[in-house]
Amino acid sequence: MITENNLTSSEQLSYHKDGYVVRKNIFSKTEVIEINVALERAVSKALLLSKTGDVYHLDGKRFVDLDYLTVQFEPGRDSETIRVIEPAHQLDKDLKELIADPRLVGPIQDIIGMKSISLWTDKLNLKRPKEGSGFGWHQDSPYWVHNSENVDLLPNVYLSLDDATLENGCFKVIRGSHKKGCLPGTDDGTQLGGFYTDPKAFDETSEVSLEISAGSLVFFNPHIIHGSEPNLTNTQRRAYIITYQPGGLPTLKSGEVKNIKIR
Repeated sequence: MITENNLTSSEQLSYHKDGYVVRKNIFSKTEVIEINVALERAVSKALLLSKTGDVYHLDGKRFVDLDYLTVQFEPGRDSETIRVIEPAHQLDKDLKELIADPRLVGPIQDIIGMKSISLWTDKLNLKRPKEGSGFGWHQDSPYWVHNSENVDLLPNVYLSLDDATLENGCFKVIRGSHKKGCLPGTDDGTQLGGFYTDPKAFDETSEVSLEISAGSLVFFNPHIIHGSEPNLTNTQRRAYIITYQPGGLPTLKSGEVKNIKIR
């Protein structure tokens, strides 16, 4: 039975051709407010937990690991502003419930091509006003290819939790770049350089800036090159990104199997 949560034939065509598809204004303003409340609860908990974790620095960025939780801070060895939390769903029950929302799960089932799906990973990307740094061009698949035998079947959904603009560092993609599979990383001598895509391997003129409103979704391929600019505004630019996989498979960090119960 086809429902409004299924991808249309044109959406499926766009996803396979371009590597992404956008669905605008899927969550209401009230729902977005509630999700952001849950997000900030998770951030507060992560900040508290980070006081007792294992601290390390890569290219001037501070990371803290606690069990299978990783908290990444904005650049600066003593920064207390969180940039990324992965995974995040275990920090708040409302985020955990959101992962099974049919508006997220339905299109993912169509992309993977099966009803039974499970969680691979999820993360909160925080771009605080005037502090939120950018993300260089990269693919997700090179991070995951050594941990998953199904790297082609790890689609992402990006939930925009604030209006995203060029000025506050909206999500950007290189249209069609997913067709090349895993591409080589840079070799610039930095610790994290290998995780950023070699600029000689793609055409930056195919860049698409996704200026979307809060409550909108972007479904994107694990191989597509994506990134963003810093947040130069006085407004937030927060997002929740969830990555799924076929059912019955272990998650990236904890190794637990977290099958999605379809609502």
